[in-house]
Amino acid sequence: MTDEERVRKEMIQRFGDAYKAFGLNKLMGHIVALLIYSPEPLSLDEITKQLGRSKGPISQIVRRLRDKKLIRKTWSPENNRKDYYEVEPEIFENAFRNNLELIKNNTRIAKFLNEKVKEIKKKNVEIIQQRITEMGQFYIFMEKHYRNFLAEWIVERQKIVSKNKVRKSK
Repeated sequence: MTDEERVRKEMIQRFGDAYKAFGLNKLMGHIVALLIYSPEPLSLDEITKQLGRSKGPISQIVRRLRDKKLIRKTWSPENNRKDYYEVEPEIFENAFRNNLELIKNNTRIAKFLNEKVKEIKKKNVEIIQQRITEMGQFYIFMEKHYRNFLAEWIVERQKIVSKNKVRKSK
């Protein structure tokens, strides 16, 4: 096994573990890593072959990754009958935005629960009210920091993209 093959294999394994740690399907991480590593778009058949998995699960995960805007379908002039896939240029930003949506949902849940707790006519509801209020404030605070982070990231990413364009033009 060459060094390149070892790095590729390690990357696929690590991404799978990372996705699993986030409560996602390990195969999602494998596909993302494979597409990040691949300099050219890959067909569903190539992804299936390189990961040694059957087409059904790969196809389902590819659809989910597209829905999350982590990968995209692309056209290939060599073979226009097959769909090819590559990572979205903003893959990391989009992954972060997906997490932000989870945070926003938690904020909505806290707001909803806060209203429901207010309807309770029992004496010992203060502690519940405090916890739900804390939950809501926590997620509002997280949303603020996520938005600030995204704004900073967009500026930083533009610097990286600009540097790469300069290198390619030389």
